[in-house]
Amino acid sequence: MSVAHDVGVTGVGVLQVVVIGIGGLVLLGLMRKVRARIEGRVGAPVLQPLRDVRKLMRKERLRPEFASWIFPLAPVVLVATVTVAALMTPLITTHPPLAGGSDLFVVVYLLLLGSTLVALAGLDTGTAFGGMGSSRALTIGALAEPALLVTILALSVSSHSSNFPVIVRATLADPAVIISPARLFALAALLIVIIAESGRLPVDNPATHLELTMIKEAMILEYSGPDLALVTLGEAMRLALLLGVLVNLSLPWGVASSTSVGALAIGTIVLCAKVAAVASALSFVEVFLAKLRLFRLPELLAGAFVLALLGVVSGVVTK
Repeated sequence: MSVAHDVGVTGVGVLQVVVIGIGGLVLLGLMRKVRARIEGRVGAPVLQPLRDVRKLMRKERLRPEFASWIFPLAPVVLVATVTVAALMTPLITTHPPLAGGSDLFVVVYLLLLGSTLVALAGLDTGTAFGGMGSSRALTIGALAEPALLVTILALSVSSHSSNFPVIVRATLADPAVIISPARLFALAALLIVIIAESGRLPVDNPATHLELTMIKEAMILEYSGPDLALVTLGEAMRLALLLGVLVNLSLPWGVASSTSVGALAIGTIVLCAKVAAVASALSFVEVFLAKLRLFRLPELLAGAFVLALLGVVSGVVTK
């Protein structure tokens, strides 16, 4: 029985990483396709990001002459940290391989480690645009981090734990907690933070090619070949993971409670459907949004902090 359980846990880990890896790239293609259709364009195929990554892996790797070891290490760390976070997160099942260490604080800081190293790599190139994009990204991260930490506290109040699988299992056992003021405030704050951290509108425009307005893209202008492929894969995995966290905290139904083949199949299908629906809705809304000025971003992220704080207060008062 223990051997079968071990095989199940290993299979869950492989499945979640594959779903986040391939699904993240497909998710990027889906969001671009939805936005193109709404704007009246045909748009690239949904699988285009997969083809782009495959093409980049075959190209030559070029690096700045005076870049240090940080520049080649950043893409590897980005993919590695998201992979470990995927092994900790209850995406398909409430029993992820690293459930014992699946603390929301750990997951958050793993993701921040990868994005921070990419920002340092942008500074490491010594170019003006790379430094500008990195400074802006680090500024946004510094503003979003307090809201994110308070959001985790708000999510932890109802289940008396910051362990992610425990929170999801507690939500499945008591679905009424989803419509509680504490959870609604926390989820609203989490959505704003996810938009900021993933570089979506109105914080950043992922489709822009104007250097003076780029944030995420400005940091990776010097990457090419396999390095750029890893950065693209890591950012896609990160977006898919963050949206997976959001949907499983807001709509946890469909998450498997075991590691059986049937339960995992249903969990995978439900997760993909929920993430695709949320991503499509975000793409739809982005068409009608304009990028905020950089000096207006603190107001948006301060609003997220206030929402998270209201979630903590509501959870403590109504507990």
